[in-house]
Amino acid sequence: MPSEKDLFANFERMRREIDELFGDVFGRSALVRQTGFTPHVDVAYVGDPPRSVLIHAELAGVDPNHVALEIRGRRLIIAGERRGSDTTNCFYQQVEIEHGPFRREIELGTDVDADRARATYDNGILRVEVPVKAPDDEVRSIPVTGGAGEQR
Repeated sequence: MPSEKDLFANFERMRREIDELFGDVFGRSALVRQTGFTPHVDVAYVGDPPRSVLIHAELAGVDPNHVALEIRGRRLIIAGERRGSDTTNCFYQQVEIEHGPFRREIELGTDVDADRARATYDNGILRVEVPVKAPDDEVRSIPVTGGAGEQR
């Protein structure tokens, strides 16, 4: 009977093989390094009913001057670049901090008031708060036209 250590060693080997197999399919091969990265985000709705959408983006090491924010309809777009340090005389043993351009589109679940959006950056976290548009409760009459273009 194989020991517990052998079982876990086999699982680890299988995991590596699966990562290598699917890494090539999705362009994440260990041999080819991607350029850029995708920042992690949290999206929350504040209030009940929601008064605003709160987005936190993890951007450690990114200069806030290299971040651009846009709202297009119900989408928040965060784009920018994390620049690497000067590595002219370095030989790395390990590289895990991703550098390069990034772009993240976040689909918001409601209409928002883009003109009143606010953003702050503190300790590597970008915080964007966008007020939710108030529901339009105004009643409007719609004229009905007949087949000949006449109003009834």
